[in-house]
Amino acid sequence: MEKKDGFLIRFYAVLKYEVLWHLRKKKVLGIMILAFGLATLSLALPVVLGNMYNRPIEPDPDRITSISMFSGELWYFLLAIILGMNSISGEFESGTIIPLLTKPISRTLVFLSKMASTLLIMIGTYIFLFTYLTLGNILLYGPQNNLHLISLQLIGNILSTLVWVSIVFAIGSVTKSSQMAALGSFGIWLGLNLIVGIYALFTGDTWFLTYFPGGGQTGYLKVEGSPIPTAGPQIKTGTGSIAENLVTLALNPSAIVNFIRFEIGGGEGIKILEVYTETLSYVVSRSFIVAIVYVFLFSFIAWYALKRAQISD
Repeated sequence: MEKKDGFLIRFYAVLKYEVLWHLRKKKVLGIMILAFGLATLSLALPVVLGNMYNRPIEPDPDRITSISMFSGELWYFLLAIILGMNSISGEFESGTIIPLLTKPISRTLVFLSKMASTLLIMIGTYIFLFTYLTLGNILLYGPQNNLHLISLQLIGNILSTLVWVSIVFAIGSVTKSSQMAALGSFGIWLGLNLIVGIYALFTGDTWFLTYFPGGGQTGYLKVEGSPIPTAGPQIKTGTGSIAENLVTLALNPSAIVNFIRFEIGGGEGIKILEVYTETLSYVVSRSFIVAIVYVFLFSFIAWYALKRAQISD
C-alpha cells in the first residue's frame, strides 16, 4: 500500500511539473486562442453570409448533430503538433530533461506523466470548445435535439487526436529533435493524405486506407429503396472519422455502408458499381481498434526511446 501511495505521490508531482511546463511555454493559451478563433468563425460565417445574401438564420434543432465540431484530420494533426512537438524532444534540446531523469523516479513514470498532462490539456481544450460551440449554436439555431450525443463527439475527437499525439511523441523521442518531430509528422500526414490517396484514385484499391491513420476509405450510407449506391451521406472509415461515425451510428443503429468503384468504358460513360457493404457498427468498431493499436504502438516506441536515451551533464 505504501509503495502504491509513493508511486501516486511521485506521479502527481511529475504531472504537476509537466502541466506547469506546458503553461510556461504558453501552449495552452495559444491553443485556446486558435481554437476560440476558429470556433467563432464557424459560428459567425453563416450569419455573415446569410445577411449578405438575404437568407436569415432559421431554427435548426438538429444543428449540433449535423455538423462536426472540430473534427477533421488537419485539426487533429495541428493540435497534436502543438501539444506534443517538444514535450519530450524539447526537454532534450534545452537540457531540462537531465534533472528530471536523474531524480529517483522511473523513466516510465516520467513518460506516463507527459502523456497524462498532454491528455488533460487536450480534454480541457475540447470541453471548452464544445461548450462554447454548443451554447453558440443554441443561441443561433434554437434548442437542440440529442445534446447527449456531444459526449460521443468528444470521445471520438480525443481518440483521433491521440493517434497523432502518439506519432509526434514517438518521432520526438527517437530523434530528440522538435523540428524532426514536426517535420516527420507532417511528412506522414502529407503522405497519407496525398500520395496514398492519389495511388488509390488511379488503382481503385482503397480498402487499405482504413488501416492507416487518417480519413480512411470512402463509403456511402445506404438509403433503403434507392438503387443508387451513392444516394446517402459519405462515410469515412478511418481513425480520423470516429466522432462523426459515432453520432451517425447512435442516430442510425442499423445503418449499412455501401462501398463502390467507378468503371469507365464500353461507351456507357462512367458506371458506379457497388462492390460490397458493411454495417456502420462494424466500421466504427474497426476504426476504434485501429486507433487504439496505433496509440499503443507509437506510445510504446516513444516510451522505449525515452527509456533507452543516454543523457550527459
